Amino acid sequence: MVLSGCSDKSSDGGGGGNTDLSIQPVVQLDTEGKSVAQTDAAAAADPTGDGKAECAPQSIAMAGPLTGANAALGINIIMGVKLALDKHNKANPGCQVEVKQFDTEGKPQLASQVVPTIVSDPSIVGLIGPTFSGETKATGQILSEAGMPTLTASATNPALTQNGWQTFFRGLGNDNSQGPAVAKYLTDEKGFQKICVVQDNTDYGAGLAQAFSTAAGAAADPACAASVKEGDKDFSATVSKLSAAAPDAIFYAGYYAESAPFVQQLRSAGVSATFVSADGSNDPEFVRQAGSSSRDALLSCPCSPAPEQFAAEYKALNGQAPGVYSVEGYDLATILLKGIDSGKLTRAELVDFVRDYSGTGIARTYQWGATGELANIQIWMYEVK
Repeated sequence: MVLSGCSDKSSDGGGGGNTDLSIQPVVQLDTEGKSVAQTDAAAAADPTGDGKAECAPQSIAMAGPLTGANAALGINIIMGVKLALDKHNKANPGCQVEVKQFDTEGKPQLASQVVPTIVSDPSIVGLIGPTFSGETKATGQILSEAGMPTLTASATNPALTQNGWQTFFRGLGNDNSQGPAVAKYLTDEKGFQKICVVQDNTDYGAGLAQAFSTAAGAAADPACAASVKEGDKDFSATVSKLSAAAPDAIFYAGYYAESAPFVQQLRSAGVSATFVSADGSNDPEFVRQAGSSSRDALLSCPCSPAPEQFAAEYKALNGQAPGVYSVEGYDLATILLKGIDSGKLTRAELVDFVRDYSGTGIARTYQWGATGELANIQIWMYEVK
């Protein structure tokens, strides 16, 4: 099966000069960093079903950043959700499902204002989101107490499933799987012996950096570890520290709004170490904003690349290529739609449906354990080229 990358070609170098670079899938890994076969998308659940579904009009919600510095990550998800709904609604005139969109900008304080509105709307029977770990941490208890089926396509902080929430389901691997898989890949497959770990100050960045550093062992040099803040644009002090350390690679745990200018400043300072980041940076906006400085960057993600047919359908509907989490947004919406089509029309019924669900999606097999973690996890490595 031919796979498209996580991005279209970028024509705006974002200060790095025009570039035809794009993010391309390289290999799928198990949690030990070893290559494994990809999922057969031809066997994926289809949101159209048998076309005979009957229901009163239903609503699901999506909550995440639709504006702000990292809006592309939320937009990718909602566009995947919309594709599933479009296919379902065209095939099932007797059961129409809409999505209500809620913009959090990816910020916990805004999510805490938005989520009460979602749970108080009796027409909403399920939620795709929240998108980021921080906003999920801030709202998970509210969603659990409201009995809201909460399926995140992207929040990867490991602690989210350790809070006793009864309605939370993570649709991809967490950072305790992503971090070690990438660390093993870099040390065992790439042979890197000295890696400097740089993290931002978000829940996501902290969790990912810790998981990566633990698994990388002696290769993660604590002498050159560094921290930055979300919203930073001047990384000169960190760049100087990394330049003096002369590592084989730099692993950045954070989002593209910071990683793009960071890698630009590294390259401008002559730092040639391989730049590695994870799903928070794995978006076309990273390439667009970093320009030619993003060349050869390695980007991991527990998300899957878009198969060719999915990419074509997605672009036809949305006017742009799928990005990181687009496939997961589609798969998770499809699962909720399958529940609705089977007559599960309340939040409680859908929670039970998802908890007992086992099936293949475009990205992977979806089956959850008691805490809402997937039973089977893989990680993809991508490269900007």
